[in-house]
Amino acid sequence: MKSLYFILLSLIIVSCQNQGKIEAQKAKQATIDSMKVEASKQKVIDSMQVEMAKIQEQQVSSTTNTTTNTTTTTPTTPRRKKWSGAAKGAVIGAGVGAATGAIVSKKKGAGAIIGGLAGAGIGAGTGAIIDDTKK
Repeated sequence: MKSLYFILLSLIIVSCQNQGKIEAQKAKQATIDSMKVEASKQKVIDSMQVEMAKIQEQQVSSTTNTTTNTTTTTPTTPRRKKWSGAAKGAVIGAGVGAATGAIVSKKKGAGAIIGGLAGAGIGAGTGAIIDDTKK
């Protein structure tokens, strides 16, 4: 029975790999598109802020008849760090390994812990290899 579960789980994982790649590409493209839209919105906002600063400068200089230098700065938000491939692989591997270990082992808790640790190690190694090939 356990071997049947293992074979079934293996078939599901293998069959879902292609769908995951397609969905990942679609998600990546959607993210790129939304980033482009946000960048264009930010350009409009920045240009409006520059125009408003010019108008305010003209109003101040016309009422006081003195020249003043006005500068506008837009607050910049720091970019978030992205997860490395090794970290992603470790988390995914730990989850899959824990689930598989709990299913296969007679002692569910011990099997989940051992499977999680093994999966995390394998996932981290795989993620590191993927990171190196991308560079």
